[in-house]
Amino acid sequence: MKNGWKKVAGLGLALFASTGMACAEGDAPLLSVAEGLFDDSQPDTLGLKPAPGTASFTVFAPTGDENHYNHGAVPIMFKGQLYVQWQSSARDEDAPDTAVVYSASADMRDWPAPIVMAPARANTLVTSGGWWTDGETLVAFINVWPGWEEGLREGYAEYITSTDGARWSEPKRVLGADGTPVPGVIEQDPHLMQVGNTGRKTGGRIIGAFHTSPGLVVTPYYTDDPLAISGWTRGKMENLPSDSPTSRELEPSLFKRPDGAVVMIFRDQASSFMTLASVSHDAGVTWSRPALTPFPDARTKQSAGNLPDGTVFRVSNPNAHKARFPLVLSLSDDGQHFTRAFLLRAGGADMQPMRREGTYKRPSYSYPKSTVSGDWLYVAYATNKEDVEVTRVRFE
Repeated sequence: MKNGWKKVAGLGLALFASTGMACAEGDAPLLSVAEGLFDDSQPDTLGLKPAPGTASFTVFAPTGDENHYNHGAVPIMFKGQLYVQWQSSARDEDAPDTAVVYSASADMRDWPAPIVMAPARANTLVTSGGWWTDGETLVAFINVWPGWEEGLREGYAEYITSTDGARWSEPKRVLGADGTPVPGVIEQDPHLMQVGNTGRKTGGRIIGAFHTSPGLVVTPYYTDDPLAISGWTRGKMENLPSDSPTSRELEPSLFKRPDGAVVMIFRDQASSFMTLASVSHDAGVTWSRPALTPFPDARTKQSAGNLPDGTVFRVSNPNAHKARFPLVLSLSDDGQHFTRAFLLRAGGADMQPMRREGTYKRPSYSYPKSTVSGDWLYVAYATNKEDVEVTRVRFE
């Protein structure tokens, strides 16, 4: 990584006090933020500037009678093209007409019209489940929610595969290590962790999470299957207390620290507007009890990972309130203390106006997910839950 990334620093916001905060390891929280990194007196930018070479592109912006609700965008690079998957409906979030669609581009500027990969189903909601690839086969995950119109809020994951990104297999259930379907929907953010000899050609383990039934309870899972479609084994983690069928921890992402530990970070549904985190020292088999950390979070989905040199990144809306802007990239050398941050998208004039109203739509850069390929970090997100966009940052 060139020094340009490490020299840019944000201004302002004092670090959240951690007095009385539960810790997972010793006396220090799993995540912390350098004092003055975020300036909440500048709500549109948090006092941050873009990294050199940052550029944004529009994947899909609805016009006319096209679907005006688009959300859950997830990117992946496959055979020279960036693929973006998302869920789409005419007006409202999780509506009966929701379908899962995708588009792909080699130059980031020309994006074909969205192609349906999972059409709407009667009394069953389908939502974007993300991607995986071993380089030769592209796997698309689809989350399936039977009985949605009757109020049932739990489901399962299916997958389809393609070797050319155009012709797809029939959907099948994602399987556990015992050969039975995993009882939950997959989070869109599995990661390949190089953890030594797993008996597979990848030389690594894929670690992710499912929201399992009954209810929606976040549960770490891992597999040594290079395609991530089978062999999923449930990790051991004690969830925090929750009065709801939904766990307090939601929508995790994860990264690896230089010491080999894997850290999973969560949205906190209890509205602390801070980040929950858990750590595994055994490649995802066991996890610490999630604990609050003083990293602000707008109670929304985020994305984390590692750059090729090991630097830990997190893409999020780092606010101590519900505003899902600006969109920020934060960096850490040790995976614990985040000392640098860059602006990906600002509020104010940088955010296009929302064209049409819809359920749960508001000004926002919502639910970012990311992928690293070559010299670039690609971040996909939904602006106003309406436009699907990608911002890329060069980190060479």
